[in-house]
Amino acid sequence: QVQLVESGGGLVQPGGSLRLSCAASGSIPSSNYMGWYRQAPGKQRELVATMYSDGTNYADSVKGRFTISRDNAKNTVYLQMNSLKPEDTAVYYCNLVLRPYTNMRRDYWGQGTQVTVSS
Repeated sequence: QVQLVESGGGLVQPGGSLRLSCAASGSIPSSNYMGWYRQAPGKQRELVATMYSDGTNYADSVKGRFTISRDNAKNTVYLQMNSLKPEDTAVYYCNLVLRPYTNMRRDYWGQGTQVTVSS
């Protein structure tokens, strides 16, 4: 059984920084990728950043401010968030996709961690 455990959310002032972590455990095949989504109150869940084996993808709203990274040995993905804005306030969810691009694709989600940017 695959599990994702997130940590690192909290309250931060505008312009501040936070680092989110998401550790995956269980039987994880080598064909996978990980990323982060977020959902603000009254809005749909949106992609923040994804880390593939050959590159990364960011939402336009976070480019230049957020950085996704991964420790493959630990099956852990990180999201370094700098220059935070009030509009970054949301619940952030870790996403793990196993066997993408196949009919055996499976998506797993973390429990979510609250990020609040406010003075």
